[in-house]
Amino acid sequence: MSSFHLIAPSGYCINQTAARLGVARLEEAGHQVTQTNIIQRRHQRFAGSEAERLADINDLALLSGKNQIVMPVRGGYGASRLLADIDWSALIARQQHDPLLICGHSDFTAIQFGLLAKGNVITFSGPMLAGNFGAPTLDSFTEEHFWRALRNATYTVEWKGDGPDCVAEGTLWGGNLAMINSLIGTPWMPEIEGGILVLEDINEHPFRVERMLLQLLHAGILPRQRAIVLGSFSGAQTNDYDAGYCLNTMYDYLRSRLSIPVISGLDFGHEQRTVTLALGAKARLTHQVAHSTLTLSGHPVINE
Repeated sequence: MSSFHLIAPSGYCINQTAARLGVARLEEAGHQVTQTNIIQRRHQRFAGSEAERLADINDLALLSGKNQIVMPVRGGYGASRLLADIDWSALIARQQHDPLLICGHSDFTAIQFGLLAKGNVITFSGPMLAGNFGAPTLDSFTEEHFWRALRNATYTVEWKGDGPDCVAEGTLWGGNLAMINSLIGTPWMPEIEGGILVLEDINEHPFRVERMLLQLLHAGILPRQRAIVLGSFSGAQTNDYDAGYCLNTMYDYLRSRLSIPVISGLDFGHEQRTVTLALGAKARLTHQVAHSTLTLSGHPVINE
């Protein structure tokens, strides 16, 4: 079995019950869970002081043992405050000889992008402790895809996508759209050309999603990719003022501005049902008649 090492670089865990349930589920499955004391840690809206949260990240360079899965308790906000003080060189050196299996999403995208930009470190965009493993019912799809990604040197996700028929190959990267936009022009934004960019977000109206996508387009990031994959945009509620404007019409507008394929509909993001994607891995995307596949390889896996 594996060992889950918890970190809390972002927001305070409001749902303490969910976090404890997540720990219990993992332990009942035979996994070891370390650093559970951070679950209740709090300073203002954050999961501890700046120094405590920074130590969660920098101390990963000293973490020993095989098959170590590193997982944030939750997202929220706070990772951006740490970027300038993270010891990227030490983390990258640690990953070169015995890679940690680092998995998270949402606010954690900032740290994942930093690792990718600074040292081509592959991490996993997938479930976290409180929101996923601590959900009232653990989603079997999410659990199966999590272990599929961490246990297989090559794995494939499939979905009923929407978009033009295509075949594209390149480096897979992406995550939370708002966090990615916040990194444009910083040292923590990966410079990836010819990649496959996967995006998701939560509680953003479709016009705000569009505005962030246009920022990536105008910055030249979208046109340099081979394909864009759109995951879930949870809570993107429209209203009477929109008069028919919605996520799908926004997707069509984005497609009209790009010459590369935009494939939507992937179960990826802030939903209970989500795939796990290896950021920085080699990827092959195919889409034909509403059937999409994404095959990933070259990422670290559990040695069993």
